[in-house]
Amino acid sequence: MRQEERTPVIVGVGEVRDRPADPAEGREPLALMAEALRRAEADAGAALLARVDALDVIHEVSWPYPDLPALLSETLGIAPRHRHYGPVGGETPLAFLHQAAERIARGESEVAAVCGGEAQYTVAQAEKRGIALPWTPRDPAAKPRTREYLAELQRRHGLDMPIRVYPLYENATQAAWGQTPAEGQAESARLWAAYAAVAARNPNSWLQRPFTPEEIATPSPGNRMIAWPYPKLMTANPLVNQGSAVLVTSLAAARAAGIPARRCVPVRGGGAANEPKDTMQRPRFTDAPAMQVVLELAAEMAGGDAARFAQREFYSCFPCVPKMARRVLGLTEDATPTVAGGLTFHGAPLNAYMLHAACAMVPALREAPGALGLLYGQGGFVTQHRTLVLGGEPDGALVSRDLQAEADRRRGPAPPLVEGREGEATVETHTVVFRADGTPDFGTVVLRLPDGARSMARVPREDAATLGALMAQERSAVGLTGRLRQGREGLQEWAI
Repeated sequence: MRQEERTPVIVGVGEVRDRPADPAEGREPLALMAEALRRAEADAGAALLARVDALDVIHEVSWPYPDLPALLSETLGIAPRHRHYGPVGGETPLAFLHQAAERIARGESEVAAVCGGEAQYTVAQAEKRGIALPWTPRDPAAKPRTREYLAELQRRHGLDMPIRVYPLYENATQAAWGQTPAEGQAESARLWAAYAAVAARNPNSWLQRPFTPEEIATPSPGNRMIAWPYPKLMTANPLVNQGSAVLVTSLAAARAAGIPARRCVPVRGGGAANEPKDTMQRPRFTDAPAMQVVLELAAEMAGGDAARFAQREFYSCFPCVPKMARRVLGLTEDATPTVAGGLTFHGAPLNAYMLHAACAMVPALREAPGALGLLYGQGGFVTQHRTLVLGGEPDGALVSRDLQAEADRRRGPAPPLVEGREGEATVETHTVVFRADGTPDFGTVVLRLPDGARSMARVPREDAATLGALMAQERSAVGLTGRLRQGREGLQEWAI
């Protein structure tokens, strides 16, 4: 077989959006995935499901199953040799697509399927109303996730949830870019409005209406502050019921199945790299070397100019991520950051969002033969980073590059994390956590001590002056110096 005939190509995509008025009528994740795969087969226009020899299932959270790949295979009446259930991570859909493409390029697979699905909206509604869902029994051995890999001092001070960690990057990058908090928030609001505009045109999105920057940035009863500076409309929305699926074959297999070349979108490949899982083992919060190296590779694949990507999807759990990605690629602010609509407005079926992005990108690239599309996914706490380039000409070339060594070289050592100190300490970055009624609950500051060591502390709810300084609009709190002391309940406290 000639090299170009082994080119991995996406031939079918399928999505499902289920929003029942009655939770008892909601479809379980297994059903959403099966339907998405059937729709992907219909999109391909060829009988491919029976020929699937590799099935990768994205990690599902809302309704844990004992063996989801086996249940899905049984539901569809298929028997893939390769059956894999993924780890947690928003970048894993791109990893699975890339790995499927590698197997196809090596001749180890002919038809590969990647799918994901969640039904957190129905699960939450059913729990609220006390409704027992008549779904496949849950896995009795399923255990809640824990995050022991984070520093114990970090967890003790409340920085153990994504909504509380990403603001550390948001506030640090704003300061590093020379923005006031007001300017940084305005950029985030404009960016999120661009995501919302795309979601409003996407029939598979959850929130199908545009939002103005003012609506997004202004706290209100429906848009309460969650963790400074992010209100609800700047956070990922996991309360959705959505399924997605992609079918990948070789170009030769697609031709043999009668699929027109214009409907085959080549998988070009990309790269991957990670940051340390423990966020306090990173030297700074102003960039992510792992993000840099994977995006730079993508730009290299586009001839050195990221503006050549006709379509792009920047992971969008929180605004700091696509803002950082845009700057790495040297794109202007008006560059469209999404084909699907983003994790707030399209909806965030937890680990599976980037598969929806692929489903949205494929039709767009079919309409522009030879054009390139960039998918950038991220998982953890700005931890796992991966790019996948689609489109172009089917020449058989597949880029697969591990960029970890370069990311590690750029990162350098992190400062030691210490506690038990007292005295002068300067804000490296910070956030303020809000209560459900929209009032501040407490602040958390990451601090640098005079000897360069790092520590952290709480700002109690009662310290209005210090909380006010952390949330000032015209002057960043990064760089403020105050006093660190031992506080209540085993926590350190900091005040200006």
